[in-house]
Amino acid sequence: MPSPTEITATQLSRLIGTPDAPVLVDICIDEDFESDPRFIPSSFRHPFKDIAALAPKLADKRVVVICQKGLKLSQGAAAILRDHGIAAETLMGGNFAWRDAGEPLVPAEKLPPLNSEGRTVWVTRHRPKIDRIACPWLIRRFIDPGAQFLFVSPPEVMNVAEKFDATPFDIEDVFWSHRDDRCTFDTMVEEFKLDIEPLKHLATIVRGADTNNHDLAPEAAGLLAASLGLSRMYRDDLAQLDAGMVLYDALYRWARDATEEGHDWPAAISKG
Repeated sequence: MPSPTEITATQLSRLIGTPDAPVLVDICIDEDFESDPRFIPSSFRHPFKDIAALAPKLADKRVVVICQKGLKLSQGAAAILRDHGIAAETLMGGNFAWRDAGEPLVPAEKLPPLNSEGRTVWVTRHRPKIDRIACPWLIRRFIDPGAQFLFVSPPEVMNVAEKFDATPFDIEDVFWSHRDDRCTFDTMVEEFKLDIEPLKHLATIVRGADTNNHDLAPEAAGLLAASLGLSRMYRDDLAQLDAGMVLYDALYRWARDATEEGHDWPAAISKG
């Protein structure tokens, strides 16, 4: 049974991918990380001896500190953060418990390099509709919560990628793009090893909407309509992304928790 300052892998799994997810700080030593260079989704690495340096950045946030086994390193680091007024917990059993529970782990080799602010930087075409909103949502919820997205004119995507060390996505002839009948969202779910049923279900809906193949999922036409509506509501692509985050948060929670629930009218009246 977890202590008051621990969270289990199952409990953490229910939070990752949602707006309520805690900040995940992986403080594994280099030797432990190199033996299995994978991340719990949305986590980032930081040296355990320098954990206090994160306190200003983590103010008013819920934090989970992770080490290999959930013992001395994470418990000590979390205690230091709590001394700085941070609501810090540890992952019970650490990375081993997460792995043994069969939860997804993101290969470190798939993450783009970080900029000077510690953020991944991505670039794509401006005026996003479906894939170019769905993919940023996936990245911010499961890969890098602080990821930066640059929306630029189509002819300049690769030039901007080169000059600003950004990773291009959802354009032709790049790694993070469509493959055969699959869209870029599918590619990211596959390459980041996010092999969980709600995301695979959501990927089918995104694919149906993005490729105009609405027979793939009954929700695809609705996603297309909502996405086109958002694109008309916002001239600023980043404002549209912020609004789209809410849309995909709702779709993910539906895919995870509510696919069996319907809604009828009139409501049933109890004859008590």
